[in-house]
Amino acid sequence: MTTVEQPLAAVRERVLAELRQEIIAGRLGPGDRLVERELAERLGVSRVPVREAIRALVAEGFVTFETPRRTVVRRLTRTDVTELFELREALEVFAAGRAAQRATQEGLAELSDLLDSAAEATRTADGEAITDINTRFHDRILAMAGNSLLTSVMEPVDGRLRWMTRRNEEWTHLLAEHRELYEAVASGDADRARNVALTHVKTNYRSTVRHLFDEDQD
Repeated sequence: MTTVEQPLAAVRERVLAELRQEIIAGRLGPGDRLVERELAERLGVSRVPVREAIRALVAEGFVTFETPRRTVVRRLTRTDVTELFELREALEVFAAGRAAQRATQEGLAELSDLLDSAAEATRTADGEAITDINTRFHDRILAMAGNSLLTSVMEPVDGRLRWMTRRNEEWTHLLAEHRELYEAVASGDADRARNVALTHVKTNYRSTVRHLFDEDQD
């Protein structure tokens, strides 16, 4: 039987997705070295797609070149966290207001289904699933806002936000906040939705700082 090889671009995207998820989930931690040969052997590919995937991860802000020959998972700083949450606050608060104005029954049903999935993942303490579902919940609100430029601006930083918020394991509290945000969007009241979204982002920022740096942020 003849084996059909995947195009290089497809292999590169698979490797990129796998390495990105390993970083977000914490299987590759800050400071861990990424060695092309070792990764290629583990993932069953040549070194070329691994090299290209690492370059993409550098561009996305997940890894950094300590030296020309040493690539490591980036160590997040307070500045990294603050800047990303400032962007998130500006965009997600706006998106929540727009979503409240433009919500459809279909869109609200999708949000409700995601909340049900999040509740089950929270019950079983499945952190990776919770992070994925919560990201999809926020992505859906962005989509409901009906502004394609808004979505394209958030897309490049979406992975880094998932990486940061994955450290926040106050899952029951997150679920309660997302339910409150859903109710605000479903109400059709744009001001209410913006206010709830703002409180959620600020609370999540404080929690993320606390879990990443073991300190509180007023």
